[in-house]
Amino acid sequence: MNAIDTLIAHVRAHDFDTLPPAAVAAARMFILDTVGVGISGSRHPRMPALRQAARALGDGDAVTVWGSGEKLPFPSAAMLNAYQVFNQEFDAVHDIAVVHAFACIVPAALGFAQREGGVSGKALIAAVALGLDVAIYIALAQRAPMRFFRPAMCGGLGATATLCKLAGMDAETLHDALGLAYSHLSGTMQAHSEGSPAVGLQVGLNARAAVTAFELARAGFPGPRDILEGPFGYFALYDFGQARWSEVAADVGQVFQIERMSHKPYPTGRATHAGVDAVVDLMAAHGFAADDVEAVRVHASALIARLVGRPARRGMDSASAKLSMGFVVATALRKGRVGIEDFDPAALDDATTFELARRIEVVDDGNPNPNALGPQAVEVVLKDGRMLRLEVPHFLGSPGRPLPAADQHAKFMACCASAVPPMPVSRAEALAVALRRLDELEDVRELVALMTVAG
Repeated sequence: MNAIDTLIAHVRAHDFDTLPPAAVAAARMFILDTVGVGISGSRHPRMPALRQAARALGDGDAVTVWGSGEKLPFPSAAMLNAYQVFNQEFDAVHDIAVVHAFACIVPAALGFAQREGGVSGKALIAAVALGLDVAIYIALAQRAPMRFFRPAMCGGLGATATLCKLAGMDAETLHDALGLAYSHLSGTMQAHSEGSPAVGLQVGLNARAAVTAFELARAGFPGPRDILEGPFGYFALYDFGQARWSEVAADVGQVFQIERMSHKPYPTGRATHAGVDAVVDLMAAHGFAADDVEAVRVHASALIARLVGRPARRGMDSASAKLSMGFVVATALRKGRVGIEDFDPAALDDATTFELARRIEVVDDGNPNPNALGPQAVEVVLKDGRMLRLEVPHFLGSPGRPLPAADQHAKFMACCASAVPPMPVSRAEALAVALRRLDELEDVRELVALMTVAG
């Protein structure tokens, strides 16, 4: 069986009752995390422009935009909500696949559930978990360094599979939908290399494409078939023929990748997290402050250097700042943590942070894996001559070093409080309770009323 047929068979073979309990628990946890991060994303300074564009693309009131509460046609709402999830760089990630697929998948799934009605929490959990498998297994097969933006494209394919699962599509129609989604895929690393806010928009565009592909297939329009292994399929074009599907195929149906996702404890590119972890731990252990630091060297793979080795420049866009090891680690040194507000305009014009950031560098450690986020090692050189070093084999929030439950809840509440205007604490708590009992809900539309900052 070829790759696309294997994934289609996997999506159709399972439902809530056949998911392992650990996968169900992980789905509840990460859907909650995604909703919180998406509500926070409503505060992003690019949202007014995106809302204006969405209104120009068509009228309708089928689906709610998280946080702000306006109503839009399903494709536009999926685009905005996916962008809101991704624009904070705070959404869950698969560290090995280097993919943030929930940003496409959960907005598409909740949008469908709101528009169609009658979708239970159990059905939502199953569809999200299985759609995620489509996204992650395609990414895990890839071996070439990223030139196309994998999180957006794999996320779009995963969102398409999720929608088809929710709609109960047969294998043929699901195949068509995935083929049509493949025809829509977009996103390159150029936006990432420039630190452009279009990085997150590429995720939104692929979420919207997933809705379009789904509707075309449901209407009976056919799509291309051999979209992964064909001569012009995904692996040939986007992985330059280097993909190794045979090395991951045996895990499909045996390993549910939702159990291997990682929380992000900081609203920054995942590649910066080891730097933050290390300097915070070293400060706690050795009692130094930012003013005591002469230099910081983060030893990491070429991927890390390429993703976040960019220089920090005063007044840079928040998208660039979140992807700058220098800015992020300098912030951690000065404040002892990195939070949502640390990328607001005032923080991005703080001369002291940027002066410190110039003394922080990413050093290629020669890791032969072109897709490796870790391990990393951090050296802090102090002005008194001491050199402190810490190895970071596992990022905080990863399966090997899980984010504690209390910290998960604190993150969710902080995200809701950071919306513009802030979500009242009582509403955020009620939303958290509802999301934690997601598998008990008969119709997940009752969540929607709680996902806006006002009643």
